[in-house]
Amino acid sequence: MLVKILGAIDVLVGLILILIGSGNNLPKTILFVFGIVLALKSCLGFFKDVASWIDLICAIMLFGSAFISLPGILTIIAGLVIIQKGLVSFI
Repeated sequence: MLVKILGAIDVLVGLILILIGSGNNLPKTILFVFGIVLALKSCLGFFKDVASWIDLICAIMLFGSAFISLPGILTIIAGLVIIQKGLVSFI
């Protein structure tokens, strides 16, 4: 059950990253909240596997996009990778 909840968070963060990459401006509070959640989720893996590093990189991208404009293609690719990671957790 916990794996499915964490996977749903991944899918939601992936959609947020895709929205940012396509030029939509989201409130900074949403970016900070999901950035913190994703950073805490990456600490669950203790940085031993690739999935934890993907979470940390996407959390940094969420924090960074609150202040600067990141290249759209990078955020879209990161969003697709984390959505794929989230969908695998539903299997």
